[in-house]
Amino acid sequence: MDVVLLLKAVILGIVEGVTEFIPVSSTGHLILAQDWLGFTGRKENAFIIFIQLGAILAVVWLYRRKFIDVLLNLHRDARARRLVLNLVIGTLPAVVIGLPTEKWIEARLFKPLPVALAFAIGGLAILWVERARIRAEVGSVDDIPWKKALGVGFFQVLAVLFPGTSRSGATIIGGLVLGLSRTAATEFSFFMAIPAMLGATAIKLWKVRELVTVADIPVFGVGFVVAFLSAVLVIRGLIAYVSHRSFTPFAWYRICFGALILVVYWNRPF
Repeated sequence: MDVVLLLKAVILGIVEGVTEFIPVSSTGHLILAQDWLGFTGRKENAFIIFIQLGAILAVVWLYRRKFIDVLLNLHRDARARRLVLNLVIGTLPAVVIGLPTEKWIEARLFKPLPVALAFAIGGLAILWVERARIRAEVGSVDDIPWKKALGVGFFQVLAVLFPGTSRSGATIIGGLVLGLSRTAATEFSFFMAIPAMLGATAIKLWKVRELVTVADIPVFGVGFVVAFLSAVLVIRGLIAYVSHRSFTPFAWYRICFGALILVVYWNRPF
């Protein structure tokens, strides 16, 4: 068993789990981490796709009681039906716009310069939203009107089109702009990750299914478990954090990290 390969799996699992649900872009961090670790190629990309399932499972696990309650009461609870409908509506823009443009974006924008710019612009957007102090009109994820859910869905498209934008960042900040409370925007971002990421992950894994063999199970399994555990910790911490604090530190992190990318890759082809 290749210990170095397992160590890379652990590092990438941590990167995925830590960055998937906070507004700093997991895709941007993973692109750079893969490059720095020399972990690139079709099979390596299949690994990255697979460990995203671990992060998604963290949301399902932490909110399992809510999801079970929604499923059991869907036929008689209007709030449960509203949440399911909102998740469908919020996911549609990414499906309609993202799927046809996926190959073009991966070929042209999964590079350091576009990622660095997306980091910086996203950071500036967070600073603007925090300073604007938009009044919250919706306090709970169960009370989001369908039009606001659709609006958050269009914000999610930004992350689909521009690697480094951050899916969670786009949806959380989009929710704040549309008048959701911090907790409602963050939880809705978590929930929207399930259909959006499950669908995208399933399609991508199917395309690379022939690349994965039995010998890859240990590496894939380690990355999956590490991504799950680190995501559980981050989700719990983020919900506690947003209740009383702003996203400003994440904004400055994005700006500084984008600058670091430009410095590191300044003399390398973009």
